[in-house]
Amino acid sequence: MVRLGILGMSPGNAHPYSWSSIINGSFDGTEIASIGYPAVADYLQANRDTLGIPGAKVTHVWCQDVEISKSISKSSNIPTIVENLEDIRGEVDAVILARDDPENHVAMAKPFLSAGIPIFVDKPLAFSQEDLDYFSGEVKAGKFLMSCSSMRYAQECRTVKTELKTIGRLHLVTAVGKKDWKKYGVHLLEALFSTLDDPTPTWVQHVGEENKDVVVLGFEDGTKASVHLFADICGTFQLSFFGTNGWKLAEIRNSYSMFRDNMIEFIRSVEEGKSRLEFEKTYRIIRTVIGAQKSLENGGKVIRLN
Repeated sequence: MVRLGILGMSPGNAHPYSWSSIINGSFDGTEIASIGYPAVADYLQANRDTLGIPGAKVTHVWCQDVEISKSISKSSNIPTIVENLEDIRGEVDAVILARDDPENHVAMAKPFLSAGIPIFVDKPLAFSQEDLDYFSGEVKAGKFLMSCSSMRYAQECRTVKTELKTIGRLHLVTAVGKKDWKKYGVHLLEALFSTLDDPTPTWVQHVGEENKDVVVLGFEDGTKASVHLFADICGTFQLSFFGTNGWKLAEIRNSYSMFRDNMIEFIRSVEEGKSRLEFEKTYRIIRTVIGAQKSLENGGKVIRLN
């Protein structure tokens, strides 16, 4: 049995609730809805017959507020609430850092990386080159680190991936979503990169504005992509792939499926003793996220990534 600790949470991010419930196979929909996440309660209820990941259990929870820890514990049947972050060390086999505020990731991950405890860090891993370099150094030193957006495992994108050869030479990918670049740019990039078998980006440019992010980038093979994130639009995350002979659309709607597959991959990684997701793939995506922000801060300057 893989014993897991869940660390969270940050405002607006329900992953500590949903991921713990998916792993433990138990959820309190009333509790989850009462703290502001009725959609999470709904998809857990709709998928209750597939809840639970064999061979793993979230046994410990820590949050910066003990009342939040109690709520997560209650909602996902987590037996142990920990008052101090470091106290989880020695009690679990691995930890999930379920906060999506990257400026806090280094400080919170460091005690576990230093202790050699496998850790999954929620997206985005970092939002500065300094923090990304820290994590890169830890991986090079042999530490177990996995990080990605769950959109890497979106079934809608995997369906398109099996059909891409039918559209001929790929020329352009467009990706559209809601919210901000800092936390959600990585979602669209993860879906885009993984669908294309993680190509190498060579440059990125931010040609939009704050809360109306428009990012263009190019890959080694000449393919171009444009990513659009607007704070005040409605709709799902969508990616369109345009080739010489046709085009394909991925409309990402099934959050439960991609969250479950992401947690399964992390647990399999812990069982196998190393991350099944190569860190270089994560590095290229986060480097692109950071490069786009740097471009915005420098008046739309093209940022070279190689």
